Amino acid sequence: MSTNTSNTIQNADLQQEQSLDFPTYLIDGPSVEEAKATFLFAHGAGAGMDHEFMTDIAQHVAKHGIRVVRFDFPYMVKRREDGKKRPPDRQPKLLVDFLRHIKAHESERLVIGGKSMGGRMASIMVSDIAAEVPDVENCQSRVKGVACLGFPFHPPGKPENFRGEHLQAMTTPTLILQGERDTFGTRPEVEAWQYSEQVETTFLPDGDHGFKPRKKSGHTEADNRALVVSQLVDFILRCTQPKGH
Repeated sequence: MSTNTSNTIQNADLQQEQSLDFPTYLIDGPSVEEAKATFLFAHGAGAGMDHEFMTDIAQHVAKHGIRVVRFDFPYMVKRREDGKKRPPDRQPKLLVDFLRHIKAHESERLVIGGKSMGGRMASIMVSDIAAEVPDVENCQSRVKGVACLGFPFHPPGKPENFRGEHLQAMTTPTLILQGERDTFGTRPEVEAWQYSEQVETTFLPDGDHGFKPRKKSGHTEADNRALVVSQLVDFILRCTQPKGH
């Protein structure tokens, strides 16, 4: 998929924070007033908000009149400052930071989500787990939906370490986009687990954790990314637009 955006889109409208040279947010899409919805899009464990995948998906979703806001978690901000690779912050710190960004972009048409770890944190933000963390709250009243791109249900090769128990009690509409071959949760595994009726899943044909299929499958990464975008856009608009709109 091309990463070119329409002239009507604010391509990465950079909002600068005084203490950093790198922007606090990367924003694609219309202004808050003109946007059909806002999607707060969190990155995965290993790459920041400016990763090629994040940029490509954000720009293509934005073409549909959706404002897409990307941000870095604290450990990634530090990595940019000193160039040192470090593991993700512990879950409580990630949740505190996520809440800060939710409040900064509060809207009646807000959907949150992310890639891998970012999507899992987004799903936890609308669960009782969040309310148990100091300085964090269950944000189900603040957001209309949650979108998870490549949910890390378990570490590769360790299905016994299941990390999706909270999905059984979800009360917020939730979309999980999962590669069929994702080592963090394959299609057979994902289909075997139980979820709330609010959770829907879409599988990317022969996709791995980054949705990339094998050549021999006959599917392409571009097609899978296009499917991700179309599913995301449809879900975000269903969550935020009045019925019959």
